[in-house]
Formats: sequence, structure tokens, C-alpha cells
Amino acid sequence: MVTTRHGLKTIFVSDGGVRPYPSPLVSIVVVSQGADAADDWIVEQIQEGDIAITNDIPLADRCFKKGAIAIRPNGIAFTEDSIGLALATRDLMAGLREIGEITGGPAPFSKQDRSKFLQALETAIQAQVRR
Repeated sequence: MVTTRHGLKTIFVSDGGVRPYPSPLVSIVVVSQGADAADDWIVEQIQEGDIAITNDIPLADRCFKKGAIAIRPNGIAFTEDSIGLALATRDLMAGLREIGEITGGPAPFSKQDRSKFLQALETAIQAQVRR
């Protein structure tokens, strides 16, 4: 795990179903079930310079607004320029799905996505170390 190699604390947050990871640097937080319970916990705890890994665009936006770095699991980092477009695209796609114009989801996660993610995470960590 990239974060373990750097000696960084990693926190997995969910409303259940996360397998433990055998490292004293890894914590698992299980929040009560409910809409946005995990997101709300993350936003309450995240600090400037922290790194959030999420595919949830509104959560990424909330973290980004608190000064955190937000990266998708496929390695695409949210930026000042991209977060607004991502939110608008999300809303547009949701509307198109509601009226039946789009029925599929995103492409399956690939080895290339994993590689991009690991590179993006390493880049984000190095940027924080230099700060």
C-alpha cells in the first residue's frame, strides 16, 4: 500500500462491509447507515492537505472546498477547474438516466486505472511532503 510505504495514516470510512487491513497505520471507521453518513463523517474530519479517494463527486467537492486533495479511484484528480464540470456532468447524466436516455454505467475498473490511481496517489503524497 502506497500510504504504508510513506508511513501515512489511512482511514477507510463506510457504513459496513470493509475488510480489515493488517497495519497499525490503517483504521476502519464504520458509521451508522443512512444517506451521506460516511460522507458527513469524512467532511467533518478531513483537513487541509489530506487526500480523499472517492468516486462520489459531491463528496469530492466538499473535501476539495476544505483544502483536501480529491482523487478518483481511476487516478483522475479533481482540480479547481474540473470539480464544477464534474458536478454539472453528474447532474446532466442523472437527468438523462431518469428519462431513460442512458442505461449503462461507467466502464469497468481496469489494470490501467489501478496504475493511474497509484501514480496519482504517489504524486499527491509527494506534493504534500514538499509543502
